[in-house]
Amino acid sequence: MDTTLPAVAEELLKEIKKAFQETSHGIDTFSFRLKFIFGPTAVPALDLVDQRSVTRVVSPSGRTAYQVLGSSGKLYTCYSSCHFCTCPAFGFTVLQKSESLLCKHILAVYLSQAVGACQELTVSEEQLTSILLAEEEDEG
Repeated sequence: MDTTLPAVAEELLKEIKKAFQETSHGIDTFSFRLKFIFGPTAVPALDLVDQRSVTRVVSPSGRTAYQVLGSSGKLYTCYSSCHFCTCPAFGFTVLQKSESLLCKHILAVYLSQAVGACQELTVSEEQLTSILLAEEEDEG
């Protein structure tokens, strides 16, 4: 995880990962702190993790993106390296209004990484390119 998230958020995600590795405790024990730092996106993100809605998509070259099946049934592409999600809430709440650090999808990616709950999907370079281009076509 990059250090572009506020330090307190970074530290909490590291604590969750460490606690899960050492004791296999669920992330529910961190729910109060998650809610405090991430606000209203915390609970829906935890739900997405519980539902195993996060898939890490990897190409042979090592390029990686994440796809999150949202609560509406729509698939969103997330980029953890730059803290970006293709969902409308990210564009509005995070980028335009600066009301939140992350949307629920990107937070679900980070939490899934911390507890090892990401599904894995290996795709060809062409398939990954199609996934990324499909998002652009949906927007334009």
